[in-house]
Amino acid sequence: MLVASLPCGYPVRVGSGVRALLPEAVAGSAPSGRCALITDDSVGALWGREVAGSLTAAGIDVVTASFPAGEAHKTRETWAALTDVLMEAGLGRDSCVVALGGGVVGDVAGFVAATFLRGVPVIQVPTTTLAMIDASVGGKTGVDHSAGKNLVGAFHAPVAVLADPEFLGTLKAGVRAEGFAEALKHGVIADAGYAEWLAANAGPLLGAASGPVERAVRRSVEIKADVVSADEFEAGRRQVLNLGHTVAHAIELHSGYALPHGHAVAVGMVAEARIGESLGVTARGTAEEVRRLVRAFGLPDFHSGFLRPGRLARLMTRDKKTRSGVAHIVRLFEVGRGGEGDGTTIPVPDEDLVRIMKGWS
Repeated sequence: MLVASLPCGYPVRVGSGVRALLPEAVAGSAPSGRCALITDDSVGALWGREVAGSLTAAGIDVVTASFPAGEAHKTRETWAALTDVLMEAGLGRDSCVVALGGGVVGDVAGFVAATFLRGVPVIQVPTTTLAMIDASVGGKTGVDHSAGKNLVGAFHAPVAVLADPEFLGTLKAGVRAEGFAEALKHGVIADAGYAEWLAANAGPLLGAASGPVERAVRRSVEIKADVVSADEFEAGRRQVLNLGHTVAHAIELHSGYALPHGHAVAVGMVAEARIGESLGVTARGTAEEVRRLVRAFGLPDFHSGFLRPGRLARLMTRDKKTRSGVAHIVRLFEVGRGGEGDGTTIPVPDEDLVRIMKGWS
Protein backbone atom coordinates (compact mmCIF):
# COMPACT_ATOMS: atom_id res chain seq x y z
CA MET A 1 0.00 0.00 0.00
CA LEU A 2 1.46 3.39 -1.00
CA VAL A 3 0.91 5.74 1.91
CA ALA A 4 2.89 8.83 1.02
CA SER A 5 5.43 10.17 -1.42
CA LEU A 6 7.79 12.73 0.11
CA PRO A 7 9.61 15.59 -1.67
CA CYS A 8 12.29 13.41 -3.24
CA GLY A 9 9.65 11.00 -4.48
CA TYR A 10 10.26 7.93 -2.31
CA PRO A 11 7.42 5.60 -1.42
CA VAL A 12 6.41 4.70 2.13
CA ARG A 13 4.58 1.39 2.15
CA VAL A 14 2.69 0.12 5.18
CA GLY A 15 1.00 -3.23 5.64
CA SER A 16 1.39 -6.80 6.79
CA GLY A 17 3.83 -8.61 4.54
CA VAL A 18 5.29 -5.55 2.77
CA ARG A 19 8.79 -6.76 3.66
CA ALA A 20 8.33 -9.16 0.73
CA LEU A 21 8.82 -6.09 -1.51
CA LEU A 22 12.40 -5.64 -0.30
CA PRO A 23 14.18 -7.70 -3.02
CA GLU A 24 12.46 -5.66 -5.72
CA ALA A 25 13.40 -2.42 -3.96
CA VAL A 26 17.04 -3.47 -3.66
CA ALA A 27 17.20 -4.61 -7.28
CA GLY A 28 15.90 -1.22 -8.37
CA SER A 29 18.42 0.66 -6.23
CA ALA A 30 21.60 -1.39 -6.68
CA PRO A 31 22.58 -2.07 -10.32
CA SER A 32 25.43 -4.28 -9.08
CA GLY A 33 23.00 -6.62 -7.37
CA ARG A 34 24.88 -6.10 -4.10
CA CYS A 35 23.71 -4.58 -0.81
CA ALA A 36 24.75 -4.14 2.80
CA LEU A 37 22.19 -5.29 5.37
CA ILE A 38 22.83 -3.28 8.52
CA THR A 39 21.08 -4.26 11.74
CA ASP A 40 21.76 -4.65 15.44
CA ASP A 41 22.40 -7.86 17.32
CA SER A 42 18.86 -8.08 18.75
CA VAL A 43 16.97 -7.53 15.50
CA GLY A 44 19.50 -9.61 13.59
CA ALA A 45 18.82 -12.61 15.82
CA LEU A 46 15.07 -12.32 15.21
CA TRP A 47 14.79 -11.26 11.59
CA GLY A 48 18.23 -11.12 10.02
CA ARG A 49 18.27 -14.62 8.57
CA GLU A 50 14.79 -14.29 7.04
CA VAL A 51 15.46 -10.91 5.45
CA ALA A 52 18.93 -11.84 4.18
CA GLY A 53 17.53 -15.12 2.87
CA SER A 54 14.81 -13.36 0.88
CA LEU A 55 17.44 -11.17 -0.77
CA THR A 56 19.78 -14.04 -1.51
CA ALA A 57 16.92 -16.06 -2.99
CA ALA A 58 16.34 -13.17 -5.40
CA GLY A 59 19.95 -13.33 -6.56
CA ILE A 60 21.21 -10.40 -4.52
CA ASP A 61 24.65 -10.56 -2.90
CA VAL A 62 24.19 -9.55 0.75
CA VAL A 63 26.90 -8.26 3.06
CA THR A 64 25.55 -8.33 6.63
CA ALA A 65 26.92 -5.95 9.24
CA SER A 66 25.60 -5.64 12.79
CA PHE A 67 26.41 -3.79 16.00
CA PRO A 68 25.31 -4.04 19.65
CA ALA A 69 21.76 -2.83 20.26
CA GLY A 70 21.00 0.38 22.11
CA GLU A 71 21.48 4.14 22.06
CA ALA A 72 24.86 3.75 23.78
CA HIS A 73 26.21 2.29 20.52
CA LYS A 74 24.91 5.06 18.29
CA THR A 75 28.41 6.49 17.99
CA ARG A 76 31.04 7.59 15.52
CA GLU A 77 32.95 4.42 16.42
CA THR A 78 30.02 2.27 15.30
CA TRP A 79 29.66 4.32 12.11
CA ALA A 80 33.37 3.81 11.38
CA ALA A 81 33.27 0.06 12.06
CA LEU A 82 30.26 -0.44 9.79
CA THR A 83 31.84 1.67 7.06
CA ASP A 84 34.95 -0.50 7.29
CA VAL A 85 32.83 -3.62 6.69
CA LEU A 86 31.42 -2.12 3.50
CA MET A 87 34.86 -1.01 2.34
CA GLU A 88 36.41 -4.41 2.99
CA ALA A 89 33.57 -6.12 1.10
CA GLY A 90 34.35 -4.00 -1.94
CA LEU A 91 30.89 -2.51 -2.26
CA GLY A 92 30.64 0.28 -4.81
CA ARG A 93 28.41 3.24 -5.55
CA ASP A 94 26.19 0.86 -7.50
CA SER A 95 25.25 -0.92 -4.26
CA CYS A 96 22.79 0.10 -1.54
CA VAL A 97 22.25 -0.14 2.21
CA VAL A 98 19.26 -1.80 3.87
CA ALA A 99 18.55 -0.55 7.41
CA LEU A 100 16.74 -3.29 9.35
CA GLY A 101 15.81 -2.26 12.88
CA GLY A 102 14.54 0.47 15.13
CA GLY A 103 15.39 4.14 15.27
CA VAL A 104 19.01 3.67 16.28
CA VAL A 105 19.67 1.29 13.39
CA GLY A 106 17.89 3.57 10.95
CA ASP A 107 19.90 6.60 12.04
CA VAL A 108 23.27 4.83 12.02
CA ALA A 109 22.73 2.85 8.81
CA GLY A 110 21.35 5.95 7.12
CA PHE A 111 24.46 7.90 8.11
CA VAL A 112 26.69 5.11 6.79
CA ALA A 113 24.80 5.27 3.49
CA ALA A 114 25.00 9.07 3.39
CA THR A 115 28.77 9.09 3.76
CA PHE A 116 29.93 5.85 2.12
CA LEU A 117 31.59 6.78 -1.18
CA ARG A 118 29.86 10.17 -0.78
CA GLY A 119 26.46 8.57 -0.71
CA VAL A 120 24.67 5.38 -1.73
CA PRO A 121 20.92 4.62 -1.62
CA VAL A 122 19.37 3.44 1.64
CA ILE A 123 16.15 1.47 2.13
CA GLN A 124 14.57 1.74 5.56
CA VAL A 125 12.91 -1.40 6.97
CA PRO A 126 11.73 -0.31 10.45
CA THR A 127 10.98 -3.01 13.02
CA THR A 128 9.65 -0.93 15.95
CA THR A 129 6.63 1.31 16.35
CA LEU A 130 8.90 4.31 16.95
CA ALA A 131 10.80 3.71 13.72
CA MET A 132 7.67 2.98 11.66
CA ILE A 133 5.75 5.97 12.96
CA ASP A 134 8.55 8.51 12.89
CA ALA A 135 12.27 7.73 12.64
CA SER A 136 12.33 5.93 9.28
CA VAL A 137 10.58 8.76 7.43
CA GLY A 138 12.11 12.14 6.67
CA GLY A 139 15.76 11.44 5.89
CA LYS A 140 17.44 12.44 9.15
CA THR A 141 20.50 10.31 9.88
CA GLY A 142 23.32 10.55 12.39
CA VAL A 143 25.05 9.49 15.57
CA ASP A 144 25.35 10.91 19.06
CA HIS A 145 28.23 12.90 20.54
CA SER A 146 29.30 13.25 24.15
CA ALA A 147 28.00 16.83 23.96
CA GLY A 148 24.49 15.74 22.94
CA LYS A 149 22.22 13.59 20.83
CA ASN A 150 22.27 13.47 17.01
CA LEU A 151 24.89 16.20 16.76
CA VAL A 152 26.82 14.46 13.96
CA GLY A 153 24.78 13.52 10.92
CA ALA A 154 23.32 14.35 7.53
CA PHE A 155 20.03 14.57 5.68
CA HIS A 156 19.90 11.50 3.43
CA ALA A 157 16.44 10.48 2.27
CA PRO A 158 15.72 6.77 1.76
CA VAL A 159 14.70 5.49 -1.65
CA ALA A 160 11.93 3.51 0.02
CA VAL A 161 10.43 2.74 3.43
CA LEU A 162 8.80 -0.64 4.07
CA ALA A 163 6.85 -0.66 7.34
CA ASP A 164 5.57 -4.15 8.12
CA PRO A 165 3.52 -4.36 11.38
CA GLU A 166 4.26 -8.09 11.58
CA PHE A 167 7.68 -7.13 12.96
CA LEU A 168 6.00 -5.70 16.05
CA GLY A 169 4.82 -9.11 17.25
CA THR A 170 8.24 -9.76 18.78
CA LEU A 171 8.24 -6.55 20.86
CA LYS A 172 7.13 -6.19 24.45
CA ALA A 173 4.20 -3.84 25.08
CA GLY A 174 6.47 -1.35 26.84
CA VAL A 175 8.70 -1.06 23.78
CA ARG A 176 5.66 -0.67 21.52
CA ALA A 177 4.45 2.16 23.76
CA GLU A 178 7.60 4.18 23.05
CA GLY A 179 6.66 4.61 19.42
CA PHE A 180 3.24 5.92 20.28
CA ALA A 181 4.85 8.88 22.06
CA GLU A 182 5.88 10.04 18.58
CA ALA A 183 2.41 9.30 17.22
CA LEU A 184 0.88 11.40 20.00
CA LYS A 185 3.35 14.15 19.09
CA HIS A 186 1.98 14.16 15.54
CA GLY A 187 -1.54 14.52 16.88
CA VAL A 188 -0.60 17.22 19.39
CA ILE A 189 1.04 19.41 16.73
CA ALA A 190 -1.41 18.86 13.88
CA ASP A 191 -4.51 16.72 14.54
CA ALA A 192 -6.29 16.75 17.90
CA GLY A 193 -8.78 14.14 16.69
CA TYR A 194 -5.96 11.76 15.87
CA ALA A 195 -4.43 12.26 19.32
CA GLU A 196 -7.76 11.43 20.94
CA TRP A 197 -8.21 8.36 18.72
CA LEU A 198 -4.78 7.09 19.76
CA ALA A 199 -5.58 7.44 23.46
CA ALA A 200 -8.96 5.76 23.02
CA ASN A 201 -7.34 2.85 21.22
CA ALA A 202 -4.26 2.48 23.41
CA GLY A 203 -5.17 -1.10 24.36
CA PRO A 204 -5.36 -2.52 20.82
CA LEU A 205 -2.34 -0.49 19.75
CA LEU A 206 -0.21 -1.78 22.61
CA GLY A 207 -1.45 -5.28 21.79
CA ALA A 208 -0.16 -4.84 18.22
CA ALA A 209 -3.61 -5.28 16.64
CA SER A 210 -2.82 -5.04 12.94
CA GLY A 211 -5.74 -2.81 11.90
CA PRO A 212 -5.23 -0.06 14.49
CA VAL A 213 -1.44 -0.19 14.13
CA GLU A 214 -1.63 0.22 10.35
CA ARG A 215 -4.06 3.12 10.77
CA ALA A 216 -1.72 4.83 13.27
CA VAL A 217 1.35 4.38 11.07
CA ARG A 218 -0.53 5.65 8.02
CA ARG A 219 -1.84 8.78 9.74
CA SER A 220 1.49 9.60 11.36
CA VAL A 221 3.30 9.21 8.03
CA GLU A 222 0.71 11.46 6.36
CA ILE A 223 1.24 14.19 8.96
CA LYS A 224 5.02 13.94 8.82
CA ALA A 225 5.04 13.84 5.01
CA ASP A 226 2.92 16.98 4.89
CA VAL A 227 5.34 18.83 7.16
CA VAL A 228 8.53 17.53 5.51
CA SER A 229 7.28 18.28 2.01
CA ALA A 230 7.18 21.96 2.95
CA ASP A 231 10.59 22.00 4.63
CA GLU A 232 12.80 19.01 3.79
CA PHE A 233 15.97 20.35 5.45
CA GLU A 234 14.41 21.73 8.66
CA ALA A 235 14.87 25.41 7.92
CA GLY A 236 11.52 26.37 9.46
CA ARG A 237 8.19 24.53 9.61
CA ARG A 238 9.75 21.06 9.99
CA GLN A 239 11.01 22.04 13.42
CA VAL A 240 7.47 21.56 14.71
CA LEU A 241 8.21 17.82 14.56
CA ASN A 242 10.68 18.40 17.39
CA LEU A 243 7.94 19.05 19.95
CA GLY A 244 9.20 17.70 23.26
CA HIS A 245 12.64 16.90 21.90
CA THR A 246 14.62 19.84 23.30
CA VAL A 247 13.72 18.66 26.80
CA ALA A 248 13.81 14.98 25.81
CA HIS A 249 17.37 15.08 24.49
CA ALA A 250 18.54 16.87 27.63
CA ILE A 251 16.88 14.27 29.85
CA GLU A 252 18.36 11.43 27.82
CA LEU A 253 21.83 12.92 28.17
CA HIS A 254 21.23 13.56 31.90
CA SER A 255 20.30 9.89 32.35
CA GLY A 256 23.28 8.62 30.39
CA TYR A 257 20.78 7.36 27.79
CA ALA A 258 19.29 4.96 30.34
CA LEU A 259 15.86 6.50 29.66
CA PRO A 260 14.27 5.20 26.43
CA HIS A 261 13.73 7.83 23.75
CA GLY A 262 9.96 7.40 23.64
CA HIS A 263 9.73 7.91 27.40
CA ALA A 264 11.86 11.03 27.14
CA VAL A 265 9.65 12.41 24.36
CA ALA A 266 6.52 11.84 26.46
CA VAL A 267 8.09 13.67 29.39
CA GLY A 268 9.39 16.37 27.06
CA MET A 269 6.01 17.08 25.47
CA VAL A 270 4.38 17.62 28.86
CA ALA A 271 7.31 19.77 30.01
CA GLU A 272 7.34 21.96 26.90
CA ALA A 273 3.59 22.47 27.18
CA ARG A 274 4.12 23.56 30.81
CA ILE A 275 6.89 25.94 29.72
CA GLY A 276 4.65 27.32 26.96
CA GLU A 277 1.83 27.92 29.44
CA SER A 278 4.22 29.74 31.78
CA LEU A 279 5.33 31.99 28.91
CA GLY A 280 1.75 32.69 27.90
CA VAL A 281 1.99 31.18 24.41
CA THR A 282 0.21 27.88 25.15
CA ALA A 283 -3.43 27.70 26.17
CA ARG A 284 -4.00 26.96 29.84
CA GLY A 285 -4.79 23.31 30.48
CA THR A 286 -2.85 22.08 27.43
CA ALA A 287 -0.13 20.45 29.54
CA GLU A 288 -2.75 18.53 31.48
CA GLU A 289 -4.32 17.35 28.21
CA VAL A 290 -0.94 16.14 26.96
CA ARG A 291 -0.30 14.43 30.31
CA ARG A 292 -3.59 12.54 29.97
CA LEU A 293 -2.69 11.41 26.45
CA VAL A 294 0.73 10.02 27.37
CA ARG A 295 -0.63 8.33 30.48
CA ALA A 296 -3.10 6.43 28.31
CA PHE A 297 -0.08 4.50 26.98
CA GLY A 298 1.54 4.07 30.38
CA LEU A 299 4.22 6.57 29.43
CA PRO A 300 5.87 8.83 32.04
CA ASP A 301 5.08 12.53 32.35
CA PHE A 302 7.88 13.54 34.73
CA HIS A 303 11.55 12.77 35.31
CA SER A 304 13.83 13.30 38.27
CA GLY A 305 16.10 15.42 36.05
CA PHE A 306 13.72 18.33 36.66
CA LEU A 307 14.89 18.35 40.28
CA ARG A 308 18.15 19.82 38.92
CA PRO A 309 16.73 22.60 36.72
CA GLY A 310 20.06 24.39 36.32
CA ARG A 311 21.81 21.32 34.93
CA LEU A 312 18.86 20.45 32.68
CA ALA A 313 18.72 24.00 31.31
CA ARG A 314 22.43 23.83 30.45
CA LEU A 315 21.93 20.50 28.70
CA MET A 316 19.02 21.93 26.72
CA THR A 317 21.35 24.54 25.19
CA ARG A 318 23.29 21.67 23.55
CA ASP A 319 20.28 20.86 21.37
CA LYS A 320 20.55 21.38 17.60
CA LYS A 321 17.84 24.07 17.75
CA THR A 322 19.95 26.27 20.03
CA ARG A 323 20.72 29.67 18.50
CA SER A 324 23.28 32.08 19.95
CA GLY A 325 23.48 29.96 23.07
CA VAL A 326 19.73 30.10 23.73
CA ALA A 327 17.56 26.98 23.75
CA HIS A 328 14.45 26.91 21.54
CA ILE A 329 11.29 24.90 22.11
CA VAL A 330 8.44 24.29 19.70
CA ARG A 331 5.64 26.83 19.94
CA LEU A 332 2.46 24.95 20.87
CA PHE A 333 -0.76 26.91 20.94
CA GLU A 334 -3.05 24.05 21.98
CA VAL A 335 -3.48 20.33 21.31
CA GLY A 336 -3.71 19.98 17.54
CA ARG A 337 -2.07 23.31 16.68
CA GLY A 338 1.66 23.96 16.65
CA GLY A 339 3.63 26.94 15.38
CA GLU A 340 4.41 27.65 11.74
CA GLY A 341 6.93 29.66 9.74
CA ASP A 342 9.04 32.06 11.76
CA GLY A 343 6.89 31.22 14.77
CA THR A 344 7.62 27.49 14.81
CA THR A 345 9.93 27.75 17.82
CA ILE A 346 10.46 30.22 20.65
CA PRO A 347 13.71 31.10 22.42
CA VAL A 348 13.84 30.43 26.15
CA PRO A 349 16.96 31.74 27.98
CA ASP A 350 18.54 29.60 30.70
CA GLU A 351 17.36 31.85 33.50
CA ASP A 352 13.74 31.54 32.35
CA LEU A 353 14.00 27.78 32.03
CA VAL A 354 15.39 27.49 35.57
CA ARG A 355 12.74 29.84 36.93
CA ILE A 356 9.92 27.92 35.26
CA MET A 357 11.14 24.44 36.15
CA LYS A 358 12.17 25.25 39.72
CA GLY A 359 9.90 23.43 42.12
CA TRP A 360 8.38 21.10 39.51
CA SER A 361 7.23 17.74 40.79
